[in-house]
Amino acid sequence: MNLVTTRSPRAEPTLAEKTESLVAFPYSEKKSQCLRVAIIASSYNYIRDGVALTMNRLVDYLERQGVEVRVYTPVSKLPAFDYKGTVVPVPSIALPGRGEYRLAFSLPQEEIEAFKPDLIHIALAPDPLGYSTLKIARKLNIPLVASYHTRYETYLKYYPGVSIFISPLKRYLSRYYARCREVYVPTQSMIDELVAEKQQGKLILWSRGVDAESFNPANRSAEWRYRHGLAPDDIVVLLVSRLVREKQLSIFVSVVKALNARNIPVRAVVAGDGPARAELEQMLPDAIFLGFQQGADLTTTYASADIFLFPSETETFGNVTLEAMASGLPCVCADATGSKSLIKDGVTGFLARPRDVEEFTRHVATLALDPVGRARMGEAARIRALTFSWDETMKDLLARYEAIVRK
Repeated sequence: MNLVTTRSPRAEPTLAEKTESLVAFPYSEKKSQCLRVAIIASSYNYIRDGVALTMNRLVDYLERQGVEVRVYTPVSKLPAFDYKGTVVPVPSIALPGRGEYRLAFSLPQEEIEAFKPDLIHIALAPDPLGYSTLKIARKLNIPLVASYHTRYETYLKYYPGVSIFISPLKRYLSRYYARCREVYVPTQSMIDELVAEKQQGKLILWSRGVDAESFNPANRSAEWRYRHGLAPDDIVVLLVSRLVREKQLSIFVSVVKALNARNIPVRAVVAGDGPARAELEQMLPDAIFLGFQQGADLTTTYASADIFLFPSETETFGNVTLEAMASGLPCVCADATGSKSLIKDGVTGFLARPRDVEEFTRHVATLALDPVGRARMGEAARIRALTFSWDETMKDLLARYEAIVRK
């Protein structure tokens, strides 16, 4: 990894026409040694979230294919993990009220002019960095593509006083995506919702993958369970998430409490950290809080649990759900974008109406009280997870890049 300092901080198309799978373009095995790509990301290495990890994996893949990549992003004094590629810092400040995130300012045009990218890919956030990227791409006549990672407008309803900005934010994002050459969306369910909301532009399915060798049922550990005070017959209900309001943590709490009230022997385990952790610990004093997990600790945690419960309705994909599935866990998730493209209801787990505590509770209870059905669904979840390949999805995205540049 490298750090580069800046000099200053027709007719309405049909659904089939609006959406297109990445696999539609063949991939040339020839190395893309002449291609230069600028990645613009509001989150890349200062926090370990789904956007950052996905973009790091993309940069790693592109560089292994001979693509020259520069990443323009806000940074912090201490990176959250060993990031990939060459980073060019952009000016930023800690986001008021959510200091773990950073508000990024304008993209340095002189850095883009010096790099001379063939294409700009932005992981869009509604900040000045995104706005300035659009202006520079148009001014310099560089093709601009975007990847859709986060439903920012849905986050606002979880924070008092800012819900009035939901409609303006949706309009801004819609206009922005319409000006991009292509928009890469992680699930078909998210594409369907964007189309229903009259989103213009070319929406392309760019799925995600999972490291199914690392996230594997074989990592289940009786020693791990014993070390955390879990009895052999305890049913472990696992949450892996950033601990923030928009992940619907209150639903997780309510379900666990409802199951305990019915004398169903479940133990809650929470892996992750964030500003809502202290509040969550108060609401679930008997739960096991592991904090931030990674590597072998994380894969063992998944495999040693029994049920994955993820009530968030703000996901565009759901990396943690796919990791749980690869680890052999049946999943109970919100019937919302992201999750409903991963979970086969009644086969690999269950989908519950968002925020419906009773329905979530009923599904988790069904799994907890039926070890045979739980094992069957866990096996089916693993099989489905194996169909999600990082190499294939990255290879197809590179083919899209090359097709755009050739045009």
